[in-house]
Amino acid sequence: MNLYYFNFLSSPFLMNPSQTMNHLRKKLSLPVPIIITTVCVLLFTIILYAERLSFVSSASIFKFKTCPRKHTKSKSSDRKIEDVVLNGTWIDDRFDFDPEECNVANGKWIFNHSIKPLYSDRSCPYIDKQFSCVKNGRNDSHYLHWEWQPEDCTLPQFNPEIALKKLQGKRLLFVGDSLQRNQWESFVCLVQSIIPEKKKSMKRGRVHSVFKAKEYNASIEFYWAPFLVESNTDINIIGDPKKRIIKVDEINERAKNWTGVDILVFNSYVWWMSGLRVKALWGSFSNGEEGYEELDTSIAYNLGLRTWANWVDSTINPNKTRVFFTTMSPAHTKSADWGNKNGTKCFNETKPVKKKNHWGSGSNKGMMSVVAKVIKTMKVPVTVINITQISEYRIDGHSSVYTETGGKLLTEKERRNPLNADCIHWCLPGVPDTWNQIFFAML
Repeated sequence: MNLYYFNFLSSPFLMNPSQTMNHLRKKLSLPVPIIITTVCVLLFTIILYAERLSFVSSASIFKFKTCPRKHTKSKSSDRKIEDVVLNGTWIDDRFDFDPEECNVANGKWIFNHSIKPLYSDRSCPYIDKQFSCVKNGRNDSHYLHWEWQPEDCTLPQFNPEIALKKLQGKRLLFVGDSLQRNQWESFVCLVQSIIPEKKKSMKRGRVHSVFKAKEYNASIEFYWAPFLVESNTDINIIGDPKKRIIKVDEINERAKNWTGVDILVFNSYVWWMSGLRVKALWGSFSNGEEGYEELDTSIAYNLGLRTWANWVDSTINPNKTRVFFTTMSPAHTKSADWGNKNGTKCFNETKPVKKKNHWGSGSNKGMMSVVAKVIKTMKVPVTVINITQISEYRIDGHSSVYTETGGKLLTEKERRNPLNADCIHWCLPGVPDTWNQIFFAML
């Protein structure tokens, strides 16, 4: 036994109070009030020490809830503590969605079989064959029941009625490539089901398509501009990437169609990634398309985005128009990225990648950095819809072989060939619905 503890046990202060006072009188000859006070203080100290020991020794049987991640945003104080004690449930410490506070990319996909898409590729007539996976023969349905759950906040479900009310009397325009068309069609399908047939319309164009919700005096539009800036492959698409030339400082001819819009959503990435270098042309060259220069992709991308940013800053009134930018949608063309060394692209993948922060070769962080740096320098505020990390996990959500090529659906024989899998575009319904869920929350 510890010597200090032994001496403490044999101390006269552990006698009864009368013995203690007599002992102190004899030893110290102190006045009675001082002796009584001293004894009381010591007894109080002993009791407090014993209680502390008891608490420490018994605390390990409890599993304490950690503090909320965002105290200022936590809604846990609104819940009844009795629910925690009586029902044995813990308080969800995620806060209500706030785009300035929530890192939506930090989270995980949760399988929820009770989740049902708000539409199907049979009920929504506006989906391209390229994205109509079920109509094209896809039989598995698990990819439709994954729900994105941010770690820090609660992402509200997409509500078609509220979305349309937010768009009442407004124009919403998605500008970009086929992945932006993927997102646009998703948004149209999410809201169109609650609109009576006679009160909605769709006008498709080669470059500009417009869906109208007449009762709300609202339009949801798409404008084809794969590089945002102009190129020789905007309208008449050139299949060979080596023959494409990007006019990195020209945008006005296309952008004049984007003015007077209330909400603009841009994207541009995948068309830039045709090789390590791209052919770029700008005004200082006078030899037409022969005066191009080959530039590293990131340099050309930076020049093109700065041209776009200058147009936004010089043209857009932020009091009248909100501007969004959707980050890159990853391509899943290398199955070794997620550990499937015997696979071919995303062929036959039916579940998301579980590894946290998985990042494959189909997403270029250098290009994302270019977007971040350009937007940071802009005068007009641009809200970023960060869909890259959440989409990285979803190797199961692509059109794969349930698609078309050259305007024709793949045959049964062609579907058995993994090399025909489209691992860039996404099935609808599917992952782009979650992009719009995030966008809806930001609106």
